[in-house]
Amino acid sequence: MGQTLPMPPRIAPEDPQWWLDGAETAYAWLRAEDPVHRWRDGHWVVAGYDDIRTVSRDPARFSSAKGVLVNDPKREPHPPVAMAPSILEMDPPEHPRYRKIVSRAFTPRAVTRLEPRIRALTQEVFDAAPTDQGIDFVDHIAAPLPLLVIAELLGMQDVDQAQFRAWSDETIKAADAGTADMSVVGEFVRYLAAGIADHRTRPREDILQLIVDAEVDGERLSDGELIVFCMSLLVAGNETTRNLVSGGTVALAEHPEQRAYLATEPEARSAHAVEEMLRWVTPVKAFARTATADTELAGREIAAGDYVVLLYASGNRDPSAFGPTADRFDISRTPDPAHLAFGFGGHLCLGAGLARLEARIVFEELLTRFPQYEITGEPERLQSTLINGIESLPAVLSRQHAGAERR
Repeated sequence: MGQTLPMPPRIAPEDPQWWLDGAETAYAWLRAEDPVHRWRDGHWVVAGYDDIRTVSRDPARFSSAKGVLVNDPKREPHPPVAMAPSILEMDPPEHPRYRKIVSRAFTPRAVTRLEPRIRALTQEVFDAAPTDQGIDFVDHIAAPLPLLVIAELLGMQDVDQAQFRAWSDETIKAADAGTADMSVVGEFVRYLAAGIADHRTRPREDILQLIVDAEVDGERLSDGELIVFCMSLLVAGNETTRNLVSGGTVALAEHPEQRAYLATEPEARSAHAVEEMLRWVTPVKAFARTATADTELAGREIAAGDYVVLLYASGNRDPSAFGPTADRFDISRTPDPAHLAFGFGGHLCLGAGLARLEARIVFEELLTRFPQYEITGEPERLQSTLINGIESLPAVLSRQHAGAERR
């Protein structure tokens, strides 16, 4: 019989600071002692890999329609002015109908066709980054590429990168009430409304046009639905990749033997490496579901209306799924079973293939050009209940030790 772990001082996923200073300790206790844990009345956290998958594949029992964020404004006593539901907040049959609108743009074949363009954009980003001096790796490398890619796919290349990043960052902060500048979010909404109107008068070939022209049950999407749809794609399309790249860069620096192994053959090993980075970093910390009826999960009785928070980062460190080395970063790990970094079930991240491709290309370029890059200070981490984010990362890109120049 295993040794009983001491209970952590508190389990408070509603507090952004808890994710920075208490979550890692709590995960191990939760998995071992109480994997479906009621942390307050009507609120549960699910820590184990198999239980997270069970909830994720059963929208009839666990609905997305009543909120998916840990601190979802939909669950406040007096919710703010309602916006149209996001695709993240839909259950079948609505969810697959809306997902179908853009799914063809993210098929493996469609994503593969983007590789030359993404490679060119990545090289431009690295070419523009200062070398042999201190930089912010997020500002110069991790943030620009996914913003460039998703803006180009949506036909919104006219916006300055810094502006797009500010809009995206404030939208993420809005997941935790009181932390976002809502005037900035309002600017984002107005920009999207103008882009939608422009696509109606001047059609072109991009993903935004697919959304504008789409019909669900024979009807076009309303302006509100279009804005929320575009906002979800833009934010998800850059935040996950940005923080995968920055978090993966830190992980490689903290595990020099892994970095050396990848740098020896970056093109041959990058795909497996990215899967391990996704598992290790888990860019999206958690999403939630609402129980639709009295039910049971892992022996715990959950009441109708209870809120169930899925701790993806904990599931991705679960030894029952990933073996006794689950707490180690190992890019040679066989990616089986699949990690939970992109969710699971019907809400599996639509842009997962695109994020994988972007990250793979970034690390191939990084380790070909700068295999001995340096992290020169502590990452500044984002306070968030949603995103495992790095806001800034001091680094030096130096060719001094590079074994190869750019191809």
